[in-house]
Amino acid sequence: MESQEQQPKSRVIKVQSVESWDFYSTQATNQPLPCEYFSTSFMLRNCHQRPYITTIGKFYNIGDEWRRVVIKRVSLIVVHFTALWCMPSVAMNPIFEELASAYPDALFLTVDVDEAKEVAAKMEVKAMPTFVLMKDGAEADKIVGANPEEIRKRIAGFVQSIRAYNA
Repeated sequence: MESQEQQPKSRVIKVQSVESWDFYSTQATNQPLPCEYFSTSFMLRNCHQRPYITTIGKFYNIGDEWRRVVIKRVSLIVVHFTALWCMPSVAMNPIFEELASAYPDALFLTVDVDEAKEVAAKMEVKAMPTFVLMKDGAEADKIVGANPEEIRKRIAGFVQSIRAYNA
């Protein structure tokens, strides 16, 4: 049997509907304990009897057959609004993945504006790529354009300010 290289799990969760956006932008920030999300039942089950798990699995649209997604309570959400036809957005994907790995205490979401038009409209996204930093479910900062250094700097500063505030 040939050995296969395992690809590292992504920490970036893909949002494909308003329902999934609402779940991650509100429920993920309001859960005091890690919880498990089970198949299409849309039920959260408290799992305080289990170890605290900090990894976030790949997200599949609500209503589809789900794989288990494990979340934890977060206060910072970083959202990348993107489109497949927008080359600067596509070029930012590896940088966004890198940032997601660098900041495990934040929730990183990606929204394809063509798949989730309602979410893009709700967040008033007019250009891609757009990065939105959210604290406790509310927009705190917005970065428009593909400027990797500016995005790194703003996310780092925001995460540090939240860590200092929570300390």
